Amino acid sequence: MRSFFGRLRSAYRRMRLGTRLALGLGAVALVVFAVVGTALTTYMRDYLSAQLNEQLSLAQVAQSKSIAESGTLTGKKYWAWYYAVYDIKNGTPRLRTPEDPSDLPEDVDEFTAVAKTQTVAHTEVLATEHLKGQGEYRLRACEVEPGVVLVSAAPMDDIDATVRRLITVQVVAFGSALLALVVVGRKLLRRGLKPLSDMAHTAHGIALHDLTESAARLPLRADKRGGGPEVEELRTAFNTMLEHIDDSLAVRAEAEQRLRRFVADASHELRTPLMSVRGYADLFQYAAANAPEERDKHLARLRAEAARMGFLLDDLLLLARLDAAEVETPLRPVETDLVELVEHAADAFRASHPDHPLTLTPGPLALKLRLDPQRVRQVLDNLLANAAMHTPPGTSVSVGVRVRDGRAQVRIADAGPGIPAADQERVFDRFYRVDKARSRDRGGSGLGLAVARSLVRAHGGAIELAAEPGSTVFTVSLPLSRTRP
Repeated sequence: MRSFFGRLRSAYRRMRLGTRLALGLGAVALVVFAVVGTALTTYMRDYLSAQLNEQLSLAQVAQSKSIAESGTLTGKKYWAWYYAVYDIKNGTPRLRTPEDPSDLPEDVDEFTAVAKTQTVAHTEVLATEHLKGQGEYRLRACEVEPGVVLVSAAPMDDIDATVRRLITVQVVAFGSALLALVVVGRKLLRRGLKPLSDMAHTAHGIALHDLTESAARLPLRADKRGGGPEVEELRTAFNTMLEHIDDSLAVRAEAEQRLRRFVADASHELRTPLMSVRGYADLFQYAAANAPEERDKHLARLRAEAARMGFLLDDLLLLARLDAAEVETPLRPVETDLVELVEHAADAFRASHPDHPLTLTPGPLALKLRLDPQRVRQVLDNLLANAAMHTPPGTSVSVGVRVRDGRAQVRIADAGPGIPAADQERVFDRFYRVDKARSRDRGGSGLGLAVARSLVRAHGGAIELAAEPGSTVFTVSLPLSRTRP
């Protein structure tokens, strides 16, 4: 038995949701039909029984009058009914001889028992008894006159037949309605749940899609309409989820591409000084390189290449620490006058690049902010150095401090050739150079602007570029909220 129910439960779980809902709806409808049918059948039987009782009562009124007046039931009998008249002697009912043998069944024990009950109760008595060989009968006993009791019995076959017909009609009607409800309900449910099936097919299609490719995208969407507001909400949420996954895949692909480009560029940048160091080291194997003047020359170049490689590694380490700023911040903020910091950077620029005239634009006399002065100075030096490195001698450069929209801004501008529009979005990428033909000795490693942007972001600020032929402007914005009173 347990295995049977186990197989039945397993088969039910394998059914589709629409079929299971239709069967559940049918089960609920079956219970409702059973309750309604039982209540209707019970009411009908009670109603017909009450009608029969009323008929017995009315018949016995006329029969009692006939017995009292003429001592006979002639003309007052009903077909298939039984009648018994009892004389009560000392509380014991004694059956009178019937007018017609067909007035009594073969066994009159039930009649006698009802008459005796009436004698004791002194009121009308109703009882339903099974008469041997006759079926169910409704018996009623009443007093005709003192010492005389009439017992009438009416068959209940008509009531039983009517109830059976009612039950048959209910079974057929409710069964047909139940079958139609399950069939039609299953079709309607399958139609209503079809959008869910479409979304399931979409999910299967996504599962079959190769997401390991770097350029993987999700072209599938649940775009079929219908199903009601709830299904529309689910479809919208499902498509929104796919959009987020698609965006995440795009970000991942871009990050992987940038990582590969970064690793390739870093390897290439490190390879050049390493090859130089290796080449100069090989020269010391030759006698000519061991001469004092040659040795000093090669050692100087070795130190220069090692220093360049050290600067490159320092920039890479700083970028890595800035990327992991949530774990370990590389900043040491203190209260600093931003105007004074810009003036110091301007003085250093004038000393190192006398061929580029520098102008300090008017601004506030002092502006206290909480920042890391060494890192902000590094940003300023990088931007000023870029202005000198990528413009011809004699190009004017300007730097100034101002307050705009609740933020402190440092504006560094030059009147050089500008930056092409196609390169402006990538100038802050690591190892990116606008002039690909420029040597690394003059063009740097391509990390300066990337480091500057990361340092500014670590301070909660932003760095922006506006360039056109004849003008390049870098604007560094820092929040005033970092100021301490």
